[in-house]
Parts: sequence; C-alpha cells; structure tokens
Amino acid sequence: MTRTLGATKMMVRRGVEDTPAFRAGLNNTTTSHDLAALLAAIATDRAASPAACAWMREVLLARWLGPRDLEMTVHHLDCRTGGSYRYTHRRGDDEYGFHGSFHEVRDGRMIVQTFTFEGMPDGVTLEKLVLEDLPGQRCRLVVTSLCDSFEDRDAMLASGMNDGINQSYERLDELLSDAPSA
Repeated sequence: MTRTLGATKMMVRRGVEDTPAFRAGLNNTTTSHDLAALLAAIATDRAASPAACAWMREVLLARWLGPRDLEMTVHHLDCRTGGSYRYTHRRGDDEYGFHGSFHEVRDGRMIVQTFTFEGMPDGVTLEKLVLEDLPGQRCRLVVTSLCDSFEDRDAMLASGMNDGINQSYERLDELLSDAPSA
C-alpha cells in the first residue's frame, strides 16, 4: 500500500505500540521523502477513506502537539488550503483553546496558517511551516511565526508557550522515531 502512495523505501515491520516486536529488533524504516509522501496521502485522503484519514490526522496531531502534562482534544482539523482547525489542551479544570485557518497547504512540504490562542483572541500569528530534506534520510521542520506586535510575541514567550513548543518537538521526534511508549 505505501508504495502506491509514493513511499517506495518505507518498510513497515510492526505497529507503533508493538513493544515485543520492538524488543525483538523489528523496526520500521523510512526516508524523509517517504514520510512526506505518506503524510501527504493522509492529508489528501488518499491513504484510506476520507473518514479514516481525518481520524489519522487527529490521532497523529494529538500524539505530539502540546506539553506532556496536558490532554489534547482535536475538535476539527481540515488541513487543506482554505481549511481550518481547532483544538484544546486540558489540565484538570484548566482548558486552553487554539484555532486557525490554513491559507496554503502545498505538496505535503509547506503550510501557511494562522494561529490564535483563545485566551488572547486579538493576537493572531501567521505561521509558515516548511519540511526540508536533509542528508541521511532525515528532514527538518522550519517554522517561522509572525506576531502582530513585539508585545504579543513577548506575552506568548512569557506564558510558557516556548516550553510547550519544545516539548511538542520532542514528542514529534519520538513519534517519528517510532519508539514504543514508556
């Protein structure tokens, strides 16, 4: 199936949470190109039915986005040019909502989107996310964020969002390495 989606070098030898297979040395392998092809197929509903792809996008996003100590709920995720998203993070009775619009989604390699923390609804950030190939079957995600003002940027940094972003990227690395959960 992965080959028909453009992922010609991907080897799937076990499920993500299959700890016994992991311990036996059965590991999945892929290249950044094949990973981008598979994610693009999921994003454009070619990897399975539209409903299954929508579910996969929400599951994948919830597995890596946000700090480890928050529970994430994806309310909707329509990752296409003209689409939108909304999700919330929860810790006990505290809830933090986020939403935005996808201005451009191109070739599984670039996304231009808005990002709004609902606790600061007047502070809309424009973000550009680019996936770059690197040597050794690796890739780099480059994110550029443009805030409305220096004050908005400083408020975001002071809120602890930087720690959440760093934890998100750590969680994304873990997800992409396909290591079993601790």
